Amino acid sequence: MNKLRSLLTFDDVNQPYDKLLLVIVLVLMCIGLVIVASASIPEGIAISSDPFRFLKRQVIYVFICLFIMAAIVNVPFDFWYKRQALILTLSLTALLAVLLVGAEVNGSLRWLRLGPINVQPSEFAKLAIVLFLASYLVRRQEEVVDTIKGFIKPLIILSLFSILLLLQPDLGSTVVIVVVMMGMLFIANAKLVNFIAIIVSLLAVIVALVVMSPYRMARVVGFLDPWADPFGRSYQLTQSLMAFGRGGWFGQGLGNSVQKLKYLPEAHTDFIMAILAEELGFIGVSVVITLEFILVYRAFSVGKKALALKTPLVFPGYVAIGIAIWFFFQTAVNIGAASGIAPTKGLTLPLVSYGGSSLISIAIAVALLLRIDFERRIAASPIRLKKSAAKKKKSETPKDARKDEKE
Repeated sequence: MNKLRSLLTFDDVNQPYDKLLLVIVLVLMCIGLVIVASASIPEGIAISSDPFRFLKRQVIYVFICLFIMAAIVNVPFDFWYKRQALILTLSLTALLAVLLVGAEVNGSLRWLRLGPINVQPSEFAKLAIVLFLASYLVRRQEEVVDTIKGFIKPLIILSLFSILLLLQPDLGSTVVIVVVMMGMLFIANAKLVNFIAIIVSLLAVIVALVVMSPYRMARVVGFLDPWADPFGRSYQLTQSLMAFGRGGWFGQGLGNSVQKLKYLPEAHTDFIMAILAEELGFIGVSVVITLEFILVYRAFSVGKKALALKTPLVFPGYVAIGIAIWFFFQTAVNIGAASGIAPTKGLTLPLVSYGGSSLISIAIAVALLLRIDFERRIAASPIRLKKSAAKKKKSETPKDARKDEKE
């Protein structure tokens, strides 16, 4: 337990960024490549006779992510504060465009087709909401704490996004942005009475949406008693539970899943954890959950430390906390849906599931976390970093040159 605690709280102040955070992200991406390769082989053969069709695409997405991360970590965070309104507007426009000219896949309008590429704007909407609300809390925190008016204003933006997402329909992404916004407002010390009132109202709306939609109601009923209709409304869940059951402690071995052989739909995306459980067992699932937990913990830690400075980095701090809430909730829902703990929501497992839009949006969020941590370290110890840079420069100077300088 002490070793785990020391790992979670490890923070080398002599480093310019959180190396552990970056290592965990890269490890999760590599695990994702392996499991996507295994889970998508039957689907790849069925679509194009290429067993590695989805792996090749995922590799391309990973390289794109690494390139984007390398670019974003070099951008001062003030850049995002000045352009959060533009990002929010572009995200809202993209969601509207989906309803007008979007591509329909499996009965849902969630994608914009840009040549050979399908983009899912709802994935980037999560990040846009985080940036917007963080900037709002910087500008209006006193209003949020003192009045119900300040609490309700951001809910107008939330309502616009929610309506556009529900028209696709995409209840999963809607619930994510609701939870992220509520979590960030709670962290900002909004009045508990206002908070409870809004939460109750939102829960009532979500219940109404479920009751009025036959397919959502079927999902909920199927979740409550999956074995009542194992070949109908609960088919996906029961197949996932079979995969978990077959996995045992150590799994059937990498590549030996039966459920991926056209039994479990979306095996390489929403239900990739089920395939991982079947092939790598309880041990493999525990490793992935632990890595995801450490990722969320480090994100929270970055935000907490940014807000705890003598001169707090308020906007970056709230962004980091918003990202942490997003990662935590999406991970919990994905694993919960695959294991029968929560209704299916169509959410990917961060950095592991197949999907370009999801992977890229999460990679951008990770790059922002690394940049926040970098700026936090500079703000916390500028003298130490300057001394470290001077020491490094001195060590790189040839001995003869240093001797001349002394003379």
